[in-house]
Amino acid sequence: MQTAGYADAFARAERFARENPELVVAAGALVIITIVGALALLRYRRPVGVRFKQALEDRDHVAVLMHPDPDPDAMAAAVGVGHLAEQVGCEATLQFTGQIRHQENRAFRNVLDLDIQGIDHVSELAAESVVLVDHNQPRGFEGADGVLPFAVVDHHPGEGTGEEFTDVRTDYGASASIVAEYFSDVGGKPVPPDVHESEVNARFTLPSRECTGLLYGILADTRHLTSGASSADFSAAASLAPGVDEDSLDRIANPQVSGETLDVKARAIAGRQVEGSFAVSDVGTLSNADAIPQAADELITLEGITAVVVVGEREGTVHLSGRSRDDRVHMGRALENAVEGVPDAGAGGHARMGGGQLPADEEPSREALIESIFDSLEGDV
Repeated sequence: MQTAGYADAFARAERFARENPELVVAAGALVIITIVGALALLRYRRPVGVRFKQALEDRDHVAVLMHPDPDPDAMAAAVGVGHLAEQVGCEATLQFTGQIRHQENRAFRNVLDLDIQGIDHVSELAAESVVLVDHNQPRGFEGADGVLPFAVVDHHPGEGTGEEFTDVRTDYGASASIVAEYFSDVGGKPVPPDVHESEVNARFTLPSRECTGLLYGILADTRHLTSGASSADFSAAASLAPGVDEDSLDRIANPQVSGETLDVKARAIAGRQVEGSFAVSDVGTLSNADAIPQAADELITLEGITAVVVVGEREGTVHLSGRSRDDRVHMGRALENAVEGVPDAGAGGHARMGGGQLPADEEPSREALIESIFDSLEGDV
């Protein structure tokens, strides 16, 4: 009886399908869409670090590219991404453009003994698959505008994306925090400085060098977790703590400072122009452009000053570096507005920190530039 019932039901279903083919097709399409949607939902519910790991697994070799003149956050993020790639069987070559001049950046590279390569031309990229870290649009080398990155990991505002993977979190204070989170996502274990990586029973590990670098990258980009840091940055720093080498961290944080850097800081303070709680200082011509942001860091600590911009010139390029602890001033947008209309000028950044460059021969005049900066800080442009 039960078999006959099944046969009768099947016959009715077959007859309905013949009489209503369009409904059957629609129902089939709905089932397929539902299945695909469910699979997509499951895919994107996976932790971001797991998705990035799987993207790396599909590559044999990646070039992990930092922004020009990389700082500790960029170098730390690159080292972390490179280590994750190597643990899934993907060769990683860490590359950068420009130079590493700032004493803190040089100490970071030397103390951690980083194997990173400088490039000047697109042909020098080590692999076809490029991962951008701490920036989201290739720049700083010939042919950069023709590079289509396979992945982007960044915390800066911008429109750049990766062909396969994009993770841009502008609410994070450092790219190093994002990379540290990837290791948490895949169950990575920090390796204490006195323990060999092979002694840790885990599929993914984060050696002491990488832990130390990532923590310093977070500290450097958030002014020791006091400026622009989110709860995620604090969580990332805590997750790295078991693997940090305190001696290496101290050596990076306290490098020797050049005489010129001290001189530029003194010129910035002595020559500052103040309007209300805003200060702009022209430090003139110098040989080390990295002294300019250091001077801005010094100037913002002055009592009564809530936003500062330091201007200096090196080899035909005018550099701007700004700091803000004033809720009225978004420093990145202020500098962008200040140089708007100047040919070949570029500027931007975050609310608390920004920078920019413009050709010296396109500068209207130093006095006009400073006036434009003050107007922008005051919201008049």
